[in-house]
Amino acid sequence: MASESPDGRDDRTYTIREVATMFHMQTSALRYYEDAGILTDVGRDAKGQRVYRQCHINRMRTICCFKHAGMSIDELRRFFDYEDDEPGHIDEIMALLGERRDALEEQRKALDEAYAHILRKLHYYGDIQKAVRNGTALPDWRDYRCEIPALHD
Repeated sequence: MASESPDGRDDRTYTIREVATMFHMQTSALRYYEDAGILTDVGRDAKGQRVYRQCHINRMRTICCFKHAGMSIDELRRFFDYEDDEPGHIDEIMALLGERRDALEEQRKALDEAYAHILRKLHYYGDIQKAVRNGTALPDWRDYRCEIPALHD
């Protein structure tokens, strides 16, 4: 809507639809984040329509990143509350982020195992496909069930 001001501030504003489109979500999700207290200080124009600023876009980037990392709304709320006084809540911030890191590491290990299993299955079924086409003996799954070394040791 507006552009950068002469003093270097970013004065652009965005409608709820523009922000929803930007983050590939429904407008109801933005309203929910407001109601939950994690997307704050959203202004209104003369018609009562929501007006988002760059600070809201930045906050939404953080919300989306943390949501994709598995943070709950309560965890997001706590994080933003802590962030209001970082020095006073640094231990809580570090604990919250450390717990999320640990949970993501567990998810990564599970995904790595699933990925390795899919690769073994692709190899196995690819060999079946070749055998069928060539009229040769079918492979035995037991030959493909070897353990794959951990990817993150």
